[in-house]
Amino acid sequence: MAPKDPVLGTLKVCVLSLQSEGGLVTDSNPHLASCCELLELLLRKGLQQPVLSLVHRDYWHCFEQLNHKDACGRLSSLSLVLEQTRVCRKLLSAQGRGRFLLRLALHRRVLSQLLTHLLHTPRVLETPGPGGNDMHAEMNAVSPPQWYSPDASILRNEAFLEPFMSLLLVLSNMDFKLDMENCSFLDESWILPVCEKYEVVPCREVGLVLRYLSGRVFVLDLTPGGQAHVDNFIRPGDIIDEINGTSLRNSKNGQAGLVLSRLKGLPLSIGVLRWRARDGTVFRPLIKLLRALKTENPSLQLGPTTAPQTEPEDQNPSQCFKEGRIVYIVQFLGRANIGMHGGKEVLQNAITQVLQRNQQSKEVLLDLKETHLTCTERDSKQELFEHHYPEISCVGRFGQPDYTIFAFCVADSPETPQSTGFCCVALRAKSIRECEDMVCRIGV
Repeated sequence: MAPKDPVLGTLKVCVLSLQSEGGLVTDSNPHLASCCELLELLLRKGLQQPVLSLVHRDYWHCFEQLNHKDACGRLSSLSLVLEQTRVCRKLLSAQGRGRFLLRLALHRRVLSQLLTHLLHTPRVLETPGPGGNDMHAEMNAVSPPQWYSPDASILRNEAFLEPFMSLLLVLSNMDFKLDMENCSFLDESWILPVCEKYEVVPCREVGLVLRYLSGRVFVLDLTPGGQAHVDNFIRPGDIIDEINGTSLRNSKNGQAGLVLSRLKGLPLSIGVLRWRARDGTVFRPLIKLLRALKTENPSLQLGPTTAPQTEPEDQNPSQCFKEGRIVYIVQFLGRANIGMHGGKEVLQNAITQVLQRNQQSKEVLLDLKETHLTCTERDSKQELFEHHYPEISCVGRFGQPDYTIFAFCVADSPETPQSTGFCCVALRAKSIRECEDMVCRIGV
C-alpha cells in the first residue's frame, strides 16, 4: 500500500473545495486561508535548522536562493515574483515574506513553476555552499548537510512529491484574484483584515488623532469638523496602512504626520485596515492592541455589532446574482441638479437637496460592473440610468441620522461638464456595511 501523508491528504480536500466553488477565487473564499496554511506546513516539513545560529530558517530562505535571471541574463517571471516579495516594505519577517510569496504565486498562477524551479536547484535541496547567495554569514558557519531532510521532507520523497506537484498544478490552473496590497498582517496571521481605500479631496485638515502601537498607526479619534469626520469613513480603532502609496508599517512616532504635512493641500489616497472583520467581530490579531488603545479612548466599542432585523434575511434580500455578479437591491431616493460644483465638499448638502424634494422612492437593482454602473427598476426591469465611473466626480455616505444613505455626483453631460453642471443621485442601502461596500467600489 502506498504511503500517505495526512497533511497532503487534507490539502487535496481543500483544493477540491476551492474547485467546487467555481469561477474566480478571491480573499473572501472560506477555503483560501486553509489552503495557504497547508501549503506552508508542507514546505516547512523536514526543513532543517542550522546549528548554533541566531537565524531561524524558514521556507522563504530557500526560495530566496533561486537564480534571479534566466539563461539569457534577463529577469524571469519567477524572479520578478521573488523580487516583488523581497522589496515589499510591509513585511518584516521571513514568515511574512513566505506567505506573501505563496499568495503572489497563486495570484500570478506560477506556484507549480516556482516549486519546479526549487526542485531543480541542487544547492538549495542539498548542501548550501560557502558564501555565495546564502542568507546570512552566521547561517553558513555551522550548517546541516541539507536544507531539507530526506527522511521527513515532502520535497525529497518521490512517493509524496508527485501528488504534491499535481495539486500545485491544479492550483496554478485556477483563477485567483487576491488583494496583494493587504499584506501588513502576514507576519502574524493568514487571516487578513478588511482593507479599503479612502480618497480624500484636498483639504486644510484631515482631522485624525493618531496613536502608534507596535509599529502600527491607529486612529484614536476623529477631530470634529475635519474631513475624516465629515466623510465618516475612518473610525477609531482602524489602522492607517499607507498614504499615497507610502507604507506606514513599522512606523515611528510622528511618521504619519510628516507624510501628511508633505502632502498638505493635495488629494490623498489612504489605505485603511479595519479593526472589525466582515462578520462584525473584532479582527483577532488586533485584540490586545485595541485594549491598549481603549485605555486612551474609553468610548471605543469592541463588542460585536448586532444589526436589528425586522424580518428574516431570506425574506428581505439585499443582494441577488446576475451573470455571476453580485447585484445590490437598494432604494432609489431621487436626483437633483446641484449647480456647477460636483466635488466631495458639496455632497452632504447635495444629498439634503435630494431628500427635501420628497421624490417617490423605488426599489432598484444597482449593478456595479467593471467599467460602469447601471440602475434598473426591480419590478419593471426599466433602466433608470447608466454611468461610467470616470463620469462620477465624487461618492460618499450621508451623515446623521441615516448612515445607510449614499450618493454620487455626476456631470449632466460628461462631454462638457464645465458648462452643464452636476446632479446628485441618492440611494439607500439595506445596511450600513453594504452602504460602505458600494461607496468603496464606486469610489475605486
